[in-house]
Amino acid sequence: MYWNSKSFMGDQSSIISEFYDRFPYPGDVLKDEPPNGFNWRWSFDNVHAFCTGALSTQICSTKSLRILDAGCGSGVSTDYLAHLNPGSEILAVDISKGTLSVAMERLNRSCGEDKVKLQFKNENILNIKGEGLFDYINSVGVLHHLSDPLEGLKALGALLNPGGIIHLFVYADGGRWEIRRIQRALKTMGVINDRNDIQLARDLLQNLPKSNRLRRNHEEKWLVDCQSDINFADMYLHPREITFNLETLFQLIEDSKLHFLGFSNPVNWSIERFLKGDLLDRVNVMTTMQKFQLVETLNPDISHFEFFLSKGPLKHYEWKNDDALLATTGKISRSICGCPAPVFYDYELNRIELNKNCLKLLDLIEKEPEKPLGLLPLDWDKSLIASTARDLKNRQLLLLYPL
Repeated sequence: MYWNSKSFMGDQSSIISEFYDRFPYPGDVLKDEPPNGFNWRWSFDNVHAFCTGALSTQICSTKSLRILDAGCGSGVSTDYLAHLNPGSEILAVDISKGTLSVAMERLNRSCGEDKVKLQFKNENILNIKGEGLFDYINSVGVLHHLSDPLEGLKALGALLNPGGIIHLFVYADGGRWEIRRIQRALKTMGVINDRNDIQLARDLLQNLPKSNRLRRNHEEKWLVDCQSDINFADMYLHPREITFNLETLFQLIEDSKLHFLGFSNPVNWSIERFLKGDLLDRVNVMTTMQKFQLVETLNPDISHFEFFLSKGPLKHYEWKNDDALLATTGKISRSICGCPAPVFYDYELNRIELNKNCLKLLDLIEKEPEKPLGLLPLDWDKSLIASTARDLKNRQLLLLYPL
C-alpha cells in the first residue's frame, strides 16, 4: 500500500477538502478486525450476478479485478471492498488528505490492506489520470457534493472498462425535505461547519417544540446516525449539497451516456409494497419508469438513490432453461459463513433459513466447485436440482458461471 499526494487547484475543491479534513466522514469507529456483516453492493461477484444473472467472464485467474473507490472517505467502503474482493487491485481516491489518513489507518488495523493490492491517492475524482480502466467503480455520496455532478459522472464513465459496473449513491429530494429546512435555518443564523458550532446546531433541534416536524423527523430517522459529530456535520452543515428526483436523476444518466442497470434496493422500488387488487392491475400495464415515478410519489421517505450503471447494456442470463442451468458451475456467495451450517443473508441483508435441499446442494458445490450442477452426486430428479439452484440463485446465495 502506498499513498500518492497531490495538491489541489481551485477554491471549490478546497472548500470540500477542508470540510472533510475537519470531519473525516463517515465517522465509523476504527476496529482491529474486518468490517461487520456482509454488504453485497461492495462484492463485485454479487453485484455482477445481481445485474446480469451471472458471474463476469471478464475476470479470470490471469487478470486481477481492478476497483476504483472514488471518494473513499474514511475508508469504510474501501474496507468492505478489500475484504469482499480479495486479490483485487484497489485505488482509493479522496479529496481530503485528513480523511485519507483515517482510511489508511482503518485498512491497516482491519488487515484489509493485506487482502488486496491497495493504493491511496489524494486527488479530485475529476482529475484521475494515467490509472487505466477499472472493472468496478464505487462512488458513494460523492456526486451530490460536486458543483457539476454530470462532469463527475462523465469522468467516472471514462474510467470504466467495457463490461464493468459503476455503483452510485446520491441524495433524493423527497426524504431530505426536513434536512434541507434545517440546513437553511442554520445558514440563516450563521452557524457554520466548524467544530465550535456543532453544539449550536444540535441546540436548534433540541429546542424546537417536540411536536415540530423537523425535530420529529430528526429524532425518528437520523438521531442514531448523528450521534457522531462527524456524521451530524455531514448531514446538516455540509458546504455544498445537491439532491435529485427521478426525473433529474435519469436525465443525468442519459446525459452521461451511461446505461442504467437497476436500483440496488429493488424491494424499495416494488409497487406491490403500496398497491394491491384492482389498483395494482391498473398499474401493472405501466412502463417500468412510470412505476418508479409512482413509487417515488407514494413514498416520501426515499432519501437517496442507490443504483448501478454500465457503458452499455450487459448480457443478461435468465436461467429459465433447466438444461442450461444444470450445465453450468456455481460459486457460493461470500454472504454465507461456512457450510454445511452457515449463517445466510439475502441481498437485502435479511437473515434467512434454507431447507435441507438447499443446504445439501450448497454443501456439494463447496466440495466440488468445478463440477456442473447436473453432475453433482445427487439422486434427485434433474428438475429438483434445477429448481433448488434457481431458488438459491434468486436469493444471491449461489452465483452462476455463464456458459
